[in-house]
Amino acid sequence: MKPKRIFILDGHPAETSLSNTFAETYAEAARSSGHEVRVIHLHDLNFDMDFGHSRYSEAKPLERALEEVLENLEWSQHVVLTTPMWWGGLPAKLKGLIDRVLLPGRAFDTRSKECGFPTPMLTGRSARVILTSDTPSWLMRFFYKNALFWQLRGQIFGYVGIKPSRITHFSSASRPKSHLLDRWIKTVKSIGAKAF
Repeated sequence: MKPKRIFILDGHPAETSLSNTFAETYAEAARSSGHEVRVIHLHDLNFDMDFGHSRYSEAKPLERALEEVLENLEWSQHVVLTTPMWWGGLPAKLKGLIDRVLLPGRAFDTRSKECGFPTPMLTGRSARVILTSDTPSWLMRFFYKNALFWQLRGQIFGYVGIKPSRITHFSSASRPKSHLLDRWIKTVKSIGAKAF
């Protein structure tokens, strides 16, 4: 297997979390398999979460922390996002990061259209999302129609050209039993070793 450049974003705003554990577990397994890995933890980043304008032409200059995230996206061949689901969506700070970082000129090109959409600029990359929630998988699928999965795959990663994007979902994550957590960590190690 050819080594990949992997960028891992721990999207949990707290210093200690399952998302943090999964990010570090994936990174260790990927490095052990010969991949080049960069990891950023959301809790370490200081930036204004509010886009604050109605037009992209008025976008604020990126803080150094956000520029580093974007540089790592551009450097990577495979992107890994670890995040909880809160209130059916992403944590506010992570959503703010996405709003601020994925902008025209670096993530997509509004001057060029493909099927009516801006041309994506981050093509040639794949993604893996490791998502935790208290909502059971069957409820996510049948009642919520996997709405967050669709958002992540299509409206975020797919929009800027990062595909395929695969999602690993661990549910009942607030207080997992030890044998369940061990199984999840084993799963993350396996996908990390394969950079998949």
